[in-house]
Amino acid sequence: MLRLAIINGPNLNLLGVREPEIYGNTTFEDYLAMLDDRFLSVELQYFQSNVEGELINFLHTLRGKVHGIILNAGGYTHTSIAIADAIAAINIPVVEVHISNVYAREEYRKTSYIASKCVGSITGLGINGYSLAIRHFIDSSEQ
Repeated sequence: MLRLAIINGPNLNLLGVREPEIYGNTTFEDYLAMLDDRFLSVELQYFQSNVEGELINFLHTLRGKVHGIILNAGGYTHTSIAIADAIAAINIPVVEVHISNVYAREEYRKTSYIASKCVGSITGLGINGYSLAIRHFIDSSEQ
């Protein structure tokens, strides 16, 4: 069975209520249940934290436990060299996901410190970006 981890960073615990015009009305817990129902051949592990060090510690615990990681580092995308270093250190493929189109927002959001450590990035396709990332890992495992 394909094992994947989904990691959400700061403020993503407020999906469904936070700026719904940007992030939508669905909570991540509801969306995760839909993903579990849709991808029966994938074991999904979920973690969210607003604390940078907790995200890094969790990334470290995944070594040897998952085949891939879907990471929405939220605001840490644009500030955290430490998370980029953690991704590089664990030797697990990571897909960076952003719900909003970060390139159509504030200038500082156009810089991602983690992108160069990831196998790819999905941005601006709404919450569906997570599903697309899962599909990437499924397709990659079948090759």
